[in-house]
Amino acid sequence: MRHTKAAFAGALGFGLAASLAAVPTGTAVAAPAPDKAAERSISAYAGSEAEAANNKAFFEAVMKSALKKQAAEPGTQEVTVTYNASAAPTFATQIARSTQIWNSAVNNVTLRQGSGADFTYREGNDSRGSYAYTDGHGHGYIFLDYRQNQQYDSTRVTAHETGHVLGLPDHYSGPCSELMSGGGPGPSCTNAIPNQAERNRVDQLWANGVSQLDLKTPFVKAD
Repeated sequence: MRHTKAAFAGALGFGLAASLAAVPTGTAVAAPAPDKAAERSISAYAGSEAEAANNKAFFEAVMKSALKKQAAEPGTQEVTVTYNASAAPTFATQIARSTQIWNSAVNNVTLRQGSGADFTYREGNDSRGSYAYTDGHGHGYIFLDYRQNQQYDSTRVTAHETGHVLGLPDHYSGPCSELMSGGGPGPSCTNAIPNQAERNRVDQLWANGVSQLDLKTPFVKAD
């Protein structure tokens, strides 16, 4: 099977409740200098059928892994998605903030760093920018590109890509208030918080399971 690597623009956005107002969203990443392949600016934000399919496959793989572990522990009420961020040390702060943002935003799933990870974070240089990737066999990771995270708000980039893990599609034509509008609104957008529609969608997906998933359905504007 030929593996498809999907590239996504890095910025994310969405206005959450006041309880998250204290969570800083900025931060430029002091990363190693990018290689020649990463020198160009990441500016293309048009999604594709392949990217949507990849996002769906990634989400399904993560959900199945999390539900399998939950089933092995009778009585567990909360679905926990576990990640490993050891391969992305440069972005440890951004990953922690993204986790805090999402855990404060939704009720039916919790992100937690730990062993037996359902997905991992990685870092490096890639001319396509940051992206979520699955090999189609139950394994996936979020790749955080150095160059893109210097150009765009790094917490927004991280929270956006994590949104794919939770089941959300790209919607580049959306406003800055939409986390999944990614880099569409431009580098000036620093909002790293999902809006109400996105929060509701994640809770719905994790309450109803994979059968309810439709990653090609765009979000309506909210907030």
